[in-house]
Order: sequence, then C-alpha cells, then structure tokens
Amino acid sequence: MDQSPHPESTDINPIWTSSRTARQIHALGEVEKDISRLLSLAASSISLLTLPQTDNPDDNLPQGEERSEQFVLEVSEYFERLDSIQTAIRSSLAQIRHSRIAPSAINAPPPGFLPPSLGVALPPDSQSTSSRATRGLQEERLDRDAWKGILDALTRLKAEMDMRKSSAENTEMR
Repeated sequence: MDQSPHPESTDINPIWTSSRTARQIHALGEVEKDISRLLSLAASSISLLTLPQTDNPDDNLPQGEERSEQFVLEVSEYFERLDSIQTAIRSSLAQIRHSRIAPSAINAPPPGFLPPSLGVALPPDSQSTSSRATRGLQEERLDRDAWKGILDALTRLKAEMDMRKSSAENTEMR
C-alpha cells in the first residue's frame, strides 16, 4: 500500500516546492482536503451503520455482508486519514516552533471577528456601520456601480450647466 498520503503530490506546482514555508503551506492545504474527505468518510460510515430498511433507493449502499465489509473499509480509511492529518498538523507546528515565529503572529482573531469579503484590509473603524461589515462581493460591486453612476450623472449635469452658462455669456456679448 502506498505510504504517502497524497500520491498526486508529484503533480504539484513548482511554486509550492520553492521554499520550506511554501511546502508547509501546501501541506496544510492538503490537510484541509483530508479533513473534507474525513468528514465524507464519517458520513458514509454512519449511513452504513443505519438499518437497511431506512436506506433510500438512490443511496447505492451495499446490502448484507457487503455492508459490513464496506463499513470496515470506510472506517480503516477514516483512521488512516485521521492519522495523516494529525501527523501533518504536528509537522506544521514543529516547523512553526523551529522558525521561532512570534506567538502574537499566530494568535486567534478576537471573538466575533469576520474577515473582510474583499481580501486583506485594515480592520473596520469602530464608528463604521455594522451593515458594511456583513456585505459580500456582490453588494460591494453594486455599491461601486451605483457610485460610478452618480459620478457620471453629476459630470454630465456639470457639463450641461457649463455649456448653458457659456452659451448665455456668448449671447450677452453680442
């Protein structure tokens, strides 16, 4: 059996092999995928433990002795994934300790913190409205387009007023 948790690791982008930190970031990305697979295995294992009478026809779950065998396979893979996840997390923590990263750089954010929807940004002012903090990308785009529309309308209005003013001055000069 292949001992590497990720046989497709030979197909990784060279950027992820450029430094030790990049390799650690890639490894944590793989841990995230493993956690997703772990949850999927847990769900399928639980469904295999249910009574066959409660299965939906479209679940495609095995029947009889095959059900027990499938459960054993799912649980075995579950624990293998769990082991690889804890190994990768321990390895990442050892890397952080070895790099002597300041603990303040890896502290958890304050309770109730919501990351900005548009990427990395300064924390919002305490005076800003709470509705602004919960807006997503679409809302921000709508807001941007509305302000662009307002600017266009005001620019056209100013140009129209300037044109009328200059034509009025020209008629007075005659």
